[in-house]
Amino acid sequence: MRPGWVAGNIRARAMAQRQLGAGAARQLAACGALAEAQRMLARTPYAPAGRPGQSLAAAQRAVAECLLWDLRVLAGWLPREGVGQLRALAGWFEIANVDELLQSLAGRPAAEQFQLGSLATDWPRLRHARSLAGLRAALAASSWRDPGGDSGRDIRVGMRMSWAVRVAAGDDPARTWAAGAAALLLAGERFGAARPAANVGDSDTGAVSSTVSSTVLAGARTLLGPAAVSAGTLSTLRDALPSQARWALAGVSSPDGLWLAEAAWWTRVAADGRALLRASGPDNGPVLGSVAVLAADARRVCAALEAAARGGGALEAYDAVA
Repeated sequence: MRPGWVAGNIRARAMAQRQLGAGAARQLAACGALAEAQRMLARTPYAPAGRPGQSLAAAQRAVAECLLWDLRVLAGWLPREGVGQLRALAGWFEIANVDELLQSLAGRPAAEQFQLGSLATDWPRLRHARSLAGLRAALAASSWRDPGGDSGRDIRVGMRMSWAVRVAAGDDPARTWAAGAAALLLAGERFGAARPAANVGDSDTGAVSSTVSSTVLAGARTLLGPAAVSAGTLSTLRDALPSQARWALAGVSSPDGLWLAEAAWWTRVAADGRALLRASGPDNGPVLGSVAVLAADARRVCAALEAAARGGGALEAYDAVA
């Protein structure tokens, strides 16, 4: 291991201990009310989500902010190349900020922006967009690239595929995670939303596109191959995927199963993360592992909060997604 990574990896392993864990998260989900779950969180690393009187959305956002803060702290311990890799992984928060900007541009209430610090890539410029067309132009001039349309949907989905391509440029197992995520995204667009793969449509007019955007198709072609992009059915898509991505759609025979496939994707990411934390591998192994387990834990806690807000009790739905 190169000397520049030693302190960062020690810190990464320590920070991975800040997760709530599957057992405690399930206890959280079993709470009979959101307020009860928040009282439990007040004694955990997610204490900001445990403040009394918060809505479910506010508590879940506080969980995400805890994760972001951990990543920002971790970035301070890494060599320059490590910060670049962490910035790519943290791209979700920049996407989330753009999602809120889209809400604002549509005249709907929007949450506060995540404070990205050194993990920001292009958000300081994107935040100034005042129209969908302006946001698309800003994205096209950034490392996110053109989302393929200036409808809100095209921007959201295009950024997510661009994120998968960006993460896939890193080391395994991040490449495998990104390929699986791209497969899920393509499957959701093509067969969940029933959008054809034609590289034409009305996305350039600002209307909601009826086709999959060129950006999504280009990213899918890069990560999954042309056969996957041209597949006419979900089963054909699954069979056409390279081995690095086929696992993400294993057992999925209809669009109704995609939400369970997404949950299985998170299970794989968390398991890979734990393995990286145990192993002595590449320089960035513990950092990648820490990010994976902390992100999966934050997602699990958010699901548990929603279950508690619904009254706890029967936990079958929680168990399926967590």
